[in-house]
Parts: sequence; C-alpha cells; structure tokens
Amino acid sequence: MFAEERRKGILDYLDKHERASVPFLSHMFGVTKETIRADLRLLASQGGLKRCHGGAMVIRCGLYRSLISPASGNFDVLLQRVQSKKYKRDKKRKNPMSGRVCILGSFNVDIVAKVKRFPRGGESLLAESSNLGPGGKGSNQATAASRAGARVHFVSKVGKDQFSQFACDHLASSAIHSFRLYQSETEPTGNAIIYVSDENGENMIAIYPGANKTITDEEIAEMAAELSESNVLLVQLENNISAILGAIKLAKAMGVTIVMNPAPYSQEVVQCLPYIDLVTPNETEASQLSGIEVTDIHSAKKAALAIVALGVPQVIITLGSQGALLYQNNQFQLIHAFPALCIDSTGAGDAFNGALAAALADGRSLLQAATYACAFASLAVELEGASNMPSHQQAVSRLSQR
Repeated sequence: MFAEERRKGILDYLDKHERASVPFLSHMFGVTKETIRADLRLLASQGGLKRCHGGAMVIRCGLYRSLISPASGNFDVLLQRVQSKKYKRDKKRKNPMSGRVCILGSFNVDIVAKVKRFPRGGESLLAESSNLGPGGKGSNQATAASRAGARVHFVSKVGKDQFSQFACDHLASSAIHSFRLYQSETEPTGNAIIYVSDENGENMIAIYPGANKTITDEEIAEMAAELSESNVLLVQLENNISAILGAIKLAKAMGVTIVMNPAPYSQEVVQCLPYIDLVTPNETEASQLSGIEVTDIHSAKKAALAIVALGVPQVIITLGSQGALLYQNNQFQLIHAFPALCIDSTGAGDAFNGALAAALADGRSLLQAATYACAFASLAVELEGASNMPSHQQAVSRLSQR
C-alpha cells in the first residue's frame, strides 16, 4: 500500500469512528507505530485531524482532505450504477433530531451594512455599522440544520483567494459535522452585499455567486458516499443548475428525500421540480414560480396549486409574519407564525429550511417538521447575522409556548 493510500485510509477510518490509537492503526495497516506517527503528524499539519496522546482525533469528519479534490469517476456511469440498486432506509430514530442531511449549496462572504432605512435611487446613506462575515444560503442552511441537531454534510465551492481559508475556518468551527470544499481556478469566492433596515429588520440583498456556479459533474459524483447515508438532500439555486440537477438525480436514485428552496429564483428551477419531493418558496418566489401574485392566504393557495401542477407533489410557501402554508395530499394547512421580536430577518428563510430538513431527516411528518421550522425561524430573526442560528432546545422551548 502506498503512503497516500494509507493516509487516506486513516482519514476514512477517523471519518467514521472519530478517533483511533497509534497501536490500532499500526495493526490495521500493517506498518510500524513510527510510520503511523509520521502519517498523523503530516495529516495534522494539513488540518485534517488533531493529535492526542497515543493517537488522533478528527477535527471535523471529511474536512480538509478534499479542499482541492481531484475529479473521480464519470457522473453518468455512476448514476446508471446507482439507479440499478435498491436503497432501503430506516425511518425510525431512537434519538431526537438524529437524522442525516446532505446539503449542496453556496458559501458567500457577506458584507452587511445596517441603515436606518433603505436608500432611494441615486441616494447615498451613511451606514450605522457594517461587518464582513460568512454567508450563502447553503452554508447558512447547513448551520441551521446542524444547530437543529442533524448530522450534516455540506458541499460547496470557493475561489483561490483570501476568502477560501476564511470559508474553511468558519465551517470547521461551526456545528456542521462534515464538509467538502472545492476551489475554482477561474472564479472568486461568492459574495453578497446586504442592507438591513433599522425600521423593521427587513433586508435587501445583491449576490455575486462566483465559484458557486462552477461545480462540475465529477464533484457531484463525489457526493455519492454521503448521499447514500443521508435521509434528506437540501438544495437551493445559488449553484449552477447542472450541478443541482445532477445531485437531485443522484439522490432520487438512492431514495433520499429531496427538498428544494428555490432561492434566488430562476426559471431553470422548473426542470428540477419533477424530481423533488418538496419545494419551499417564499411569497416572492412563489409568485414568480406560479405566475400568481401572492398577497394573502387565498392567493398563496392558488399559487401552491399552480406550483404542484408543474410536477412537485408538496409545497410549503413561507409567508413571513403570517406563518407558512403547507400543501400535501390535496389538503392545505396554515401554520401560524410564532411571535418574535425581529432584529434581523436576513437568515429567516435559511433557518426555516435547515430546521425543516433536520426534522424531516429525523422522521417527523411534514406538518410537524414545518411547525418546528417556524419555531426555529422565529428565534433566528431575534439574532443578528444571517449565519447566527438558535439551538434545538431553544426551538423545543418555543414550541412548548404554543
């Protein structure tokens, strides 16, 4: 066995078992303890694990070893092979919120300016404060699902710039169980310019996706191992549609529940709808997707029916302070919003989707999951920053107040 193969084997073992001793690894790979110690020193220097007395612990499962991951395999061949298999999933969970969620999505650097009100056309305003921080719908939703208790694997792509290490450091220090970051040769790390109004906590966002739009078929193919162990795949629309559709088809072939948050809206989403199980637009996205302007509950119901006619069986339209409208099995259910003191609504949709995916992965019904997600999102708007998410216990406490 070559040294690189042995080191990959060590990382694979730690990915599953979290820790291992030097004597165990020495016996497992048939090499001396000193050889294993040298391997562990090298892997620790690369950031993939942490040395401890007599062995090593993984820092975060499946992390840095794939920061720049080589292409592996042909996606079409992989998909055909997967489609020929039958996947069975155990929907019963012993521990609360113990499901597995795989998320393909964006990582962006957020530049946030807090203003008294939104500027008018041609107007310059002095911001009350500004900051630079982690963001992107995929990253935020992965954080939310993790904080909601799910075991999350996150896949994203950044540039070869000063923000790639920023992304890696943020994800490694988060509650996300594992992630794989790729790097684009041509595009920078995605970024977003965000205004947050003091008047009502509402926001305006302009996004440049950058590297998020350059994910390849080979990189999607590398998701197969994590997808095969996941209960839910959660995607948005900040990546290139070919990558999103590839991940969806792969998950579909594996029997994984697929949730799509169609944001930011693109007409390309229509080609994905026949493959997914649930779509979660907000009022604006539901209007764009259905062609029916959503202004109240009545118009939201019309929009939901129009969206279902496009091929997706279940819809949740999030309605801000009015709650969320669920359509399932030819029935509507309105989930009322939980009272909240809104400080920053920037991450509300991401909080809802991440918590929803976590609850679905845990085997909750769609109604239960959506109600939990509403409670979780109500807590998120009380926190400043799109990536700042509440905990599972806080959401359970808020649920008990209803």
